[in-house]
Amino acid sequence: MRAQWRWTQRYPSAQEIKRYLQTAADLLGLHPHISLSTTVAAADYDDEAGRWEVRADDGRRWTPRWLIFATGSLSQANAPEFPGASGYRGRLLHTADWPGDADLRGKRVGVIGTGSSGVQAIPALAEQATQLTVFQRTAGYVVPARNHPLAPTETDTIEADYPTRRQALRESYGGWHLPPPLGPVAEVPRDEGLAELQRRWAIGGLCVQSAFSDVMTNPEANAVVADFVRGKIRAAVDDPATAEALCPQHFPIGAKRLCVGTDYYETYNRDNVELVDLRATPIETFTPDGIRTSARDFGLDAVVLATGFDAMTGALSRIDIRGRGGRRLRDAWAAGPRTYLGVSVAGFPNMFVLAGPGSPSVMSNVVVSIEQHVEWVRDLLAHLTDAGAGTVEATAEAQDRWVELGNQIAAGTLYPQADSWYLGANVRGKPRVFMPFLGGVGTYRGICDGVAADGYKGFTLG
Repeated sequence: MRAQWRWTQRYPSAQEIKRYLQTAADLLGLHPHISLSTTVAAADYDDEAGRWEVRADDGRRWTPRWLIFATGSLSQANAPEFPGASGYRGRLLHTADWPGDADLRGKRVGVIGTGSSGVQAIPALAEQATQLTVFQRTAGYVVPARNHPLAPTETDTIEADYPTRRQALRESYGGWHLPPPLGPVAEVPRDEGLAELQRRWAIGGLCVQSAFSDVMTNPEANAVVADFVRGKIRAAVDDPATAEALCPQHFPIGAKRLCVGTDYYETYNRDNVELVDLRATPIETFTPDGIRTSARDFGLDAVVLATGFDAMTGALSRIDIRGRGGRRLRDAWAAGPRTYLGVSVAGFPNMFVLAGPGSPSVMSNVVVSIEQHVEWVRDLLAHLTDAGAGTVEATAEAQDRWVELGNQIAAGTLYPQADSWYLGANVRGKPRVFMPFLGGVGTYRGICDGVAADGYKGFTLG
């Protein structure tokens, strides 16, 4: 595949990613094995047959022995219900379901949400709209992407050492190539630490968060990085009041997903962009012509919901999945998702989840994590075939131990101190449980490999 494809940018556009996927599907002959525009409505496990029955909403049915859910951790859009929205006469859009005919040039546009989706959309919308009004509930930390075209020499350097780089990703904490931390903040002279933060800011991307080894475990180290980023916000935004509203104050940096953007803060210096702080003046209702906050009415031709996703469990919870004895997955997860290794669920034989809750997933370079899951499940299925086994199921005891380990690791960090989608806090009524595994990509891979080497300890083979 590498000989057939070369990326053109550090952060490729959606169009380029789509072309890559099309190329991969063509080269690997995947099209006959893919059913597009298909909504899976239900999946039931038949105890006697040892098979699943999968049903689509159009009536089609399949009866596989092995069922693998690769539904994505950030695939189910979260669209909160706002009072009066049904009577709004303008266009209501969601960043996760963007139509091809959405032309907002010359329009008065409102954006609700300033997480990753909003950070990416707002600068682009500001260039199109006559007036852009950004409705922000919680300010986030945004680091520069420093996106740029990839020179052939840069790509040549990467490909020349590709196997070594790939192995380093698999053994790393997050599955990324990042500069190593300087060490604990207390052991780094202040001037040296600030210089390192400045160097990482110039590099761009997520490396700012890992300047010190204890950023996500030590409040003092976290405060040094957070104060540095707030200083960058104040320097970038001309209006002091707007700058302060954009400065996060209520949670540690990194405890909510760090956003990567291009000219995000500079966008608020444009004459056609206005920031509305919803903590000070919350939305009361949509009106036929726009949005009313507690302070005033805003006339809007279109409203863009950049409200993110029902993360990690959202896509699965919308399928009626029933395991052994007809038990629903959504009932098994009523108090929060429970898995063994993030890949299997007790009471749901022959079912696997890729990059879901209980795995590094969204805390990692998710492509690296997906590859590891695919390879591990592939090897497990080969083992089952060789052993003549028809079923495999995680034990409740192994699942309980895994959930407890994940909780212990998370409790030793600053991550639970933010109302983040890692905890499900962005979805009304969702249980507050920290869902990803924070032990790191390399450590997690070693655990999974050890389970396999021990005859798939924690699983029952039948």
